[in-house]
Amino acid sequence: MADAVSHDQNFKNLFVEYPREALEFCAPGEAPQPDDEATFFPVRQEQLKARLGDRFRELDVPLRVTWADGRREAVVFALEEESDPSRFSPHRLAHYCLDLADMLKTDRVVPVVVFLRRAGRVPASLALGTERRAYLTFEYVACKLAEMPGEDWMDSRNLVARVNLPNMGGYQARRIPTYAASVRGLFELESDPGRREKYLDFIDTYADLDDNERRRYRELYPQEATTMAGMFQTAREESMQQGLNRGRTEGERTLLQRQLRRRFGRLPPEAAARVARASSPDLESWAENLLDAGTLDEVFAPNRRRGSAGDR
Repeated sequence: MADAVSHDQNFKNLFVEYPREALEFCAPGEAPQPDDEATFFPVRQEQLKARLGDRFRELDVPLRVTWADGRREAVVFALEEESDPSRFSPHRLAHYCLDLADMLKTDRVVPVVVFLRRAGRVPASLALGTERRAYLTFEYVACKLAEMPGEDWMDSRNLVARVNLPNMGGYQARRIPTYAASVRGLFELESDPGRREKYLDFIDTYADLDDNERRRYRELYPQEATTMAGMFQTAREESMQQGLNRGRTEGERTLLQRQLRRRFGRLPPEAAARVARASSPDLESWAENLLDAGTLDEVFAPNRRRGSAGDR
């Protein structure tokens, strides 16, 4: 596995994009139950940086969870990934959680640490005090991936668990079938093309198969490998097309903004906002109107296009 891999960023993306699954997997005792109607809010990075200054940890992930029925008060989960257990500091984590609690005006904070590699003798808690008494006691939820039996999660319906199968215990003894189960889980549980592509890269990073193992995978799972390859190619093509479409629309938007400013000068805020949120058909229609329009109102007047998003 390449040393340049940004494990923190990989796991931050995973936690933010699949918060319920992440908490159910990493902190099952505190996470919302499957039947709970809950909302997950990542705490804004700029808010943290402004309030915590140098103590801000950009790649830690604080998630605020609220329960719709009000049976439980909101809880802030402070998640961090630790790829090198020897660098883990319960003092730093406790400091961070106290800062979060003070900033968000809550005492309901659950620290969660995901250890990517074997954690060995990392401290399970922190106690400050004397031989007479502990005056500050701090504990956290430890999710030790390398010590979790991967075979228990091979058929899990939790996407976070499935993409992490190569990080779990027993992977080296069952590399190819574990990789197959991880990829199969991703395509069964995620339908978005962009996310499929993104987390197939995640799986490949941690599975770290060599060319012979990839060839063996295709031999052992020919139908699945062909299906997955086709789905991956489709996902890649759809993702590229979405990017091209976004780029084309933004080009049309930029050109129209430039032409409007040249004709009418600085745009009023309402007109600028209207152009900024317009769809491609609206931009095309307004560009046609601009050819003989005398005022901004005439540019935005319906022109053989009724009921388009920008005119509603």
